[in-house]
Amino acid sequence: MTAVEPSGQILGATIKGMDLATPLSDTDFATILLSLGRHGVIRFPDQHLEAVQLRDFSRRFGVIQATLTGRHHEPGMPEVGYLSNIIENGEPIGITDAGQDWHTDMSYNETIGFLNVLYAVKVPRRDGRVLGDTMFVNTQAAYDDLAPELKTRLDGMTATHDFNKFWENMRLRPGSLRAPLSAEQRRRRPPSVHPVFLTHPITGKRVLYCNPGYAIRINELDEAESDRVLETLFAHQLQPKYQFTHHWTEHDVLVWDHLGTLHNAIPDYHADEHRLMKRCQVMADRIFDPAFLRAALSSSSAVASAR
Repeated sequence: MTAVEPSGQILGATIKGMDLATPLSDTDFATILLSLGRHGVIRFPDQHLEAVQLRDFSRRFGVIQATLTGRHHEPGMPEVGYLSNIIENGEPIGITDAGQDWHTDMSYNETIGFLNVLYAVKVPRRDGRVLGDTMFVNTQAAYDDLAPELKTRLDGMTATHDFNKFWENMRLRPGSLRAPLSAEQRRRRPPSVHPVFLTHPITGKRVLYCNPGYAIRINELDEAESDRVLETLFAHQLQPKYQFTHHWTEHDVLVWDHLGTLHNAIPDYHADEHRLMKRCQVMADRIFDPAFLRAALSSSSAVASAR
């Protein structure tokens, strides 16, 4: 029997009783959508998934963005990427997500990200303590608490998001093995422009969609004022009162909403403390369809399950 157990914190819930290796019923899918809107970060414990099952579960939510670098994904399946610190034959098998600082995946895309799906294969531990936590920020709550005059001033304004900002910040960190993006990679990840405030497609609430990882400019302001306002927005949303921390366990599947959250992976483990996550990044190409939302929200059993 499906049960949704809220964390009691500003984000987070655990859904028990679903086997993600099998196709979801419409009711289960609606339960997940509603839970994402309410809780932002959803844990499915004790899942046992092959890569194709992880991909098929993720596809239910929308198109999966293929991994940019050719070797860091499941063989023959670029939709399922690897996040890992493991080195094999002198080469990293995945892209590390640790120490990336706060960001929202795929805000640099013309079609933004809807959600991330991570499956924990290896979780590092030291002296019995789990390492490599992932932290989150609630961007709906952060918008709610913005000063009214700042909400009014920024309403209708847009921000430019650039993948290269994030990549260069990661590349310049000590110990990074990343090379600069090639001209072809830059072409495939050009900057994009999105409203500073978005309406969440499930809750209908406004969110602050302007993250430190990718946002480089508020386009309607001059450069100096844009820099000042960006720093204000970044500092505001990163206050501890908006934060939630997930502690990983092997076979967790964690799904989080890119519109309602920011995230940050904590790099507190060493090179010999192995971490491996399999990831699907789902784009917001389907969830914005009003007919699709109405169908999901109309399931009374799903509404009851997600309360």
